[in-house]
Amino acid sequence: MYFLRSRYCYLLYAATICWLLASCNQRAKKQSDNTIYLNYSSGTLESIDPAFAKNLYNMWTDHMVYNTLVDADEYLQITPSLARSWEVSADGLTYTFRLRTDVFFQNNEAFVNGKGRKMTAADVVYSLGRLIDPATASTGAWIFNDRVAADSPFIATDDSTFIIRLSKPFRPLPVMLSMPYCSIVPHEAVEKWGKDFRAHPCGTGPFMFHYWDEGNVLVLRKNPHYWEQDNTGRKLPYADAVQISFIDSKATEFMLLLQGRIDFVNGLDGSFKDLVLTKNGELKADFSNKLNLRKQTYLNTEYIGFLTDSNSTVVKNNPQLNPLVRRAINHAIDRQKIVTYFRNGAVLPANSGFIPAGIRGHDSTHSFGFDYNPPKALALLKEAGYPNGKGLQPLHVLAPENWADIVNFIATQLKEVGIPLEVEIIQANILRQQMSRSQAAMFRAQWIADYPDAETFLAFFYGNFPAPPNYTRFNNLTYNKWYEESMNLPDTARYVRYRKMDSLVMSQAPVIPLFYDRLLHFTNKRITGLKANPMNMIDLKAVKVN
Repeated sequence: MYFLRSRYCYLLYAATICWLLASCNQRAKKQSDNTIYLNYSSGTLESIDPAFAKNLYNMWTDHMVYNTLVDADEYLQITPSLARSWEVSADGLTYTFRLRTDVFFQNNEAFVNGKGRKMTAADVVYSLGRLIDPATASTGAWIFNDRVAADSPFIATDDSTFIIRLSKPFRPLPVMLSMPYCSIVPHEAVEKWGKDFRAHPCGTGPFMFHYWDEGNVLVLRKNPHYWEQDNTGRKLPYADAVQISFIDSKATEFMLLLQGRIDFVNGLDGSFKDLVLTKNGELKADFSNKLNLRKQTYLNTEYIGFLTDSNSTVVKNNPQLNPLVRRAINHAIDRQKIVTYFRNGAVLPANSGFIPAGIRGHDSTHSFGFDYNPPKALALLKEAGYPNGKGLQPLHVLAPENWADIVNFIATQLKEVGIPLEVEIIQANILRQQMSRSQAAMFRAQWIADYPDAETFLAFFYGNFPAPPNYTRFNNLTYNKWYEESMNLPDTARYVRYRKMDSLVMSQAPVIPLFYDRLLHFTNKRITGLKANPMNMIDLKAVKVN
């Protein structure tokens, strides 16, 4: 019944899209103003206060309204933003930032006469201190908790010099400061609006708050006093406004894009993938003259994890505690088939470790990781004491419903080398709970980067961390030592160490990396210049409406 219902929905969507393609030239709403139109398919936006930038749409909106000290460009290079330059002390404990002196907060009634004032280093101290203030209850407090000095962690020595003091070295700190959580806000606006600051934002960013009918529409207008210019000296942003709708359906969202009613869609509803994309992940001919598709790396590794804690009763006497069995499973899976037939070639097979493509530390040489090699899987099983899988008790994997097809395919492949795998489909929220409580022996999950440094993927295996992030409970003394040492290595040496750490993890195989995700950004042909980085942070400053 589920298959028939899904098939019916697919045919209905396909018929609707075909009709749209045939008639959109006559019926599409032609936007003629200099406004960028977006939709948030979650159907809601929780806050425009960066202290609560915990999901993608919050982050996108904050990135439009605010600035951070540094930014991560489309190649994940950390570039100056509110900070012109920065330096770190030899012991790795003190970071000094030199700030721009030409940046003003947006006009807001919290200021005298409603006119935005100049931003100073005191505003940075206030903004980052607010994150770790228990009274704020920020979901981003983890960025600095247990990392900054207990006494005076944030200091302004003058209006343009800001200092962060750490309790121990942590070299990825500058990249973490690019996160929207670390946006700079004025104390006047926060104090005036209190908890309602969430709906009365004020920052230094390219767009400023105008109107918000929650659940229906949000309108941001161009900040006429924005400080950035393009390389010709023209002031940014180019667009006059951004208008955001909140239609809670990815399928409907894509239809609105085809109609020309919105300008951008992030990702594709699963029911459309065969209709819109070829098996190589390209736009089919019927769509290529209507839309543009940009594909780029997304810092997300999709994987299956093993609980590796030998003291856990959940996996007592379980053969998955043997690294040879885990490696055999990795070699028995054809990742390229998963990519081609279940993701229409729009992602990359994860055969080079846990650190995904697109970030420094990823092993692009394929010197470690797992290829599809059934004979090697059989040899590893024999070495583990299970020739052709004989005597191997069934393994049990938990997965959410939207992954049932891939996990069942994996079970079929494992059966071919004698490895029995039972698949249990459960609700995603229950799966997360079991992973966090170390109650799932095997589990299907994903790890999305919190910030653009490979440390965010390697912290996943650090034995002194709880779950999350260490859902597998992997604990290796050598790995833990390398992780701690890497936190005060200069960048080049640190990236070499990252690859070495990833290689060690793969030798023990506490996870089955399946594929590295890629962003699929569909845009209306009337706009150009929309950029995004592999964190999926979109940048609208340089978007031109044609």
